[in-house]
Amino acid sequence: MSILEGLQQSGAIGSMARELGVDEPTAQKAAGALLPAIVAGLGRNQVGAGGSRAGSSGGGLADVLGGVLGGSGGGLLDQVLHADPTPTKPGNDILGQIFGTKDVSRGVAEAASGSTGISQDLLKKMLPILAMAVIGYMTRGKPGAGGGMLGGILGQVVTGMLRR
Repeated sequence: MSILEGLQQSGAIGSMARELGVDEPTAQKAAGALLPAIVAGLGRNQVGAGGSRAGSSGGGLADVLGGVLGGSGGGLLDQVLHADPTPTKPGNDILGQIFGTKDVSRGVAEAASGSTGISQDLLKKMLPILAMAVIGYMTRGKPGAGGGMLGGILGQVVTGMLRR
């Protein structure tokens, strides 16, 4: 199962659609366009100290899951699924860790808008919520999967992208 399918089955795509005031197919199309950049950013952060980007603290993905989230990653998906508006600060913190700057996030939204025809404003609003859903989905995981789950999900996403 791809991460997009997992988010769809978990209800995250529907929840984002309701929160952003769009239909579910639009939210799914937007998420599908944004996911590759989020996953690529997570993949870069998995490298750790030897391959960290300038200005990072050097812990790679552990910084995203630990430092930014304080170990509460699994609860992020619940926040997205909850009926109340999603607090986007955790999502923006995740995006800051994986992209480095707001300019990169804006560029991701611009590129996704160009390929989908969906407004950049909607995509910018979706990015932090989607980042929370992705991390929450990944950290909820399978019993005993731990950090190995990320590699499996990244492989599934890349395989799914190659099939398109």
